[in-house]
Amino acid sequence: MNKAVFLDRDGVLNREIGTYVWEPAVFDVLPGVPESLARLKAAGYYLIVVTNQAGIARGLYTAADVQACHAKLQQAVGGLIDALYFAPGHPSVSESLRRKPDSLMLEQALARFRLDARRCWLVGDRLRDMAAAEKAGVRGLLVGPDEPPGFAPRTADLPAATDLILATDAATER
Repeated sequence: MNKAVFLDRDGVLNREIGTYVWEPAVFDVLPGVPESLARLKAAGYYLIVVTNQAGIARGLYTAADVQACHAKLQQAVGGLIDALYFAPGHPSVSESLRRKPDSLMLEQALARFRLDARRCWLVGDRLRDMAAAEKAGVRGLLVGPDEPPGFAPRTADLPAATDLILATDAATER
């Protein structure tokens, strides 16, 4: 069975701007992201983006807008991302098991890539990401300053999360 790192998008891979990020002109990949993804890929992980995109259901932007941002992300990281999943629903508009904190995006990728959930991680910046990880049976790792400070495990950013993932899995595989 294979292993993967699931990655939330806004706040983990690209700069969080306090509103919906759907325009490629304001979609800025965070420092250290390309190098982190290259290290994870070299260690044998599939790289899978899982992102809520409620602005689609609210009519603020389209799936094509999201895909344009994802194309910019793929270009910035040298095409290292194996799959990009997004949940277009919003609770006020429609029900969706794809939307985090539910885990359908992760479950679909687990099946598609024949992943061993116990060998997978989800790196996110919100507690809803951690809830999705728990539901799918993957390890969650919270990054950034926005959620409750007592949550563990937690790192400052994706480069620090990469260090933790690689060190933890290296120790486990020994």
